[in-house]
Parts: sequence; structure tokens; C-alpha cells
Amino acid sequence: MKWTKLSLVAALAVSSAVAGGDVVEPVVEAPVVKAESATTINGKLTGYYITDDDIPMDDMFGDHAQLAFGATLDVSHAFTDWLTANFSALGYVNTLNQDTWGYFEDDKKGAYFNVANLTAVFGDTTLIAGRQLLGTPMIQGYDWLLAPGSFEAYTVSNTSIENVTLVASYVTKWRPNNSGEFGSTLEGDNFTIGAAYDDKTISGSLWYNDIEAGDYSQIYADLGYDFGSFKLEGQYIDTDADIDTSAFGFMASTSVAGVDLSAAYNKLSDGATPYIGWNSLYTNQWNSSVADQYNGDIDAFKVAAATTIMDVAAEVSYADYDNDSYEFDVILGYDFTDAIDAGIVFTNTQSSVWSPDYDVNQFELYVNYKF
Repeated sequence: MKWTKLSLVAALAVSSAVAGGDVVEPVVEAPVVKAESATTINGKLTGYYITDDDIPMDDMFGDHAQLAFGATLDVSHAFTDWLTANFSALGYVNTLNQDTWGYFEDDKKGAYFNVANLTAVFGDTTLIAGRQLLGTPMIQGYDWLLAPGSFEAYTVSNTSIENVTLVASYVTKWRPNNSGEFGSTLEGDNFTIGAAYDDKTISGSLWYNDIEAGDYSQIYADLGYDFGSFKLEGQYIDTDADIDTSAFGFMASTSVAGVDLSAAYNKLSDGATPYIGWNSLYTNQWNSSVADQYNGDIDAFKVAAATTIMDVAAEVSYADYDNDSYEFDVILGYDFTDAIDAGIVFTNTQSSVWSPDYDVNQFELYVNYKF
């Protein structure tokens, strides 16, 4: 699964000027439609191929694969200068056998609304009601395969204080990535409240999550300082549940001769760290989240390097999760034009949880055409 790389001071990622809503860093920008027409329409065509050798003795490029095509249409309509309706609809079709990777979006073909909300802006305050994208540190969807995971929620954010974003969100449903139509109701009351600060040198955020559906409450905090030549960041998560757990981490990053370098460490105590969708722990990889490591206390390490060579964006990373678990990733991306881009992802993963006896090689190829 893909880790959407969010800044740890990202207060929120919601549908904004277009219904689909890209992840916004580092804070929410108020949705403003600056077009002659009150209605804006954008779209994307996607082809996605994925395969692996997870079945013992199976050839990587044999029958164990899936190829799917999707069409995403984003529509926003401004009723007034302060009220906008946002929609993002996905239609898709799978072309290969269900007995391989299964069907993308859990069906041979279909369509659904991933985003459908009303967004109201009153000065520095934004209110979003309905299906939307969230990007808080421990409650977030991520953009993998045909569409990002999304939520039904009521979210309010405010930027009245300079460099500060305040956010509160009440979440009622969650559509996990690659799960098809909405249908996962989160029982009880589930909300997150947070504050994020970023003046380009000092950054930090503090969040409180109360998730009745998971029977836990949680505090998340992070702090970062940009020294100019390098940046240091730290994070801490404390979870109150049947079995209380905690986690902390550090990350250092810099750029040398056009290569972005980073090294990260996470420590988990007493078990896994709960989250919804995805999370922002520093040592996460494409297929692995350090938060999912179940074997008591663990130490996790990650190193990564990224650069651009002949217009090809490349990133190589390796993470070790203790307990004979690790992941090595190579990610490549290329923009053929402003409208057409492609990517290749290769991962090698050993997991003590879901493949304890052997490592798994995985290959992904995708092409997007935006219109």
C-alpha cells in the first residue's frame, strides 16, 4: 500500500478547489473557485498494473497480477462566493482474473462518489460537511491504486492566528482505500482536534483523537526545526486503550549535491499504535507501517535518498522493523507532459506478520492522463 507523504504539520487535507482534493501541505487553504464559470470540471484517466510473487513458486509476471482502468471526474460548483459543492466520482473496470490480486475496488466494475460535500468559507474559517479527504497524523486516507481513501465527516478549520491552523473533525464513516463504495460506519462518536504551527523554521502540531469505534483515545505531538542546511523532527504518540501503548520517533533530513537524504527512528512500546486509514510515523514504507508491528517493544530504522536524474524522479529507501521484518523500496516517476505521467514501484518486503516464511517482491506500474 502506498504511504502518502504528509508533512507532520499538515493540519488537514480536504477537497478544495477541485472535488478530488489533493493533499495540502502544510495547512488547509480555503477553497476558492477563481473561474469565469461557477462550475469547474477536471478529470483523470488511470491505468494500474500490479503483481508480486507472494504465492510460493509463482512467477512474478505470471498469472498473479491485476490490471485495472479508472476514470475520475471532479466537479465543483460555487453557489455563492462562500458556499461550494464538491464531487469526485470514480468509474472503474478490472481486466484480469479475480483469483490473482482480486478486483480493484472489490468488484469487477463499478462506480461511486468518493467525495461529495458542501464547503463553506467565512473569513478565516472553513467548514466541510460530507464525504471528504482527511490528512491528520493518525486519521488519514492515502492515494494508492485508483482513488484515495476517504471519510464522511464534519470538519471545521480556522487560520485566524498567523502561522497557526486549528482543526476539529467529527468522523462518521470511513471508506478504506481500494474498498469500493462507502459502507464502513464508525460506531459511536469519533473525533479529532488539533492545532498546527509552521513559520518555515519552527513547525509543530498537537492532536487529540477520541475513537469510540476503536475504544481508544490518543495524543499525538510533533516538533521540527529547520536549520537551513538540515532539518530535525520529533514525534510522540500516547494511546489509552485496553492495553496502553506509546511510540516516539526522530528524523533528520538534508540535501547534498541535489540528493535529498533522510534517516529516521521509531520506538514502539507495549504493542501496536492504532490509527485509521494510515499514519505519519517516520519509518513507514510503501507496504509496511511501523504502527502495525505487534510484537511488544520494537526499534525501527529507515534511511532514504531521493533525486531527479534525466527528468526521472527516483527514491530509494530501506526500513528495518525488528522481528525479522524489513522493506526495501525503489520508486520512479516521470512526467511525459503536463497531462501525462507514469510511475514504477518495486518493493521487497519481509514481514513477520503476513509473510513470516519468505520475502515478497512486488511490482507496480501506473499511467495517468489528466484533463
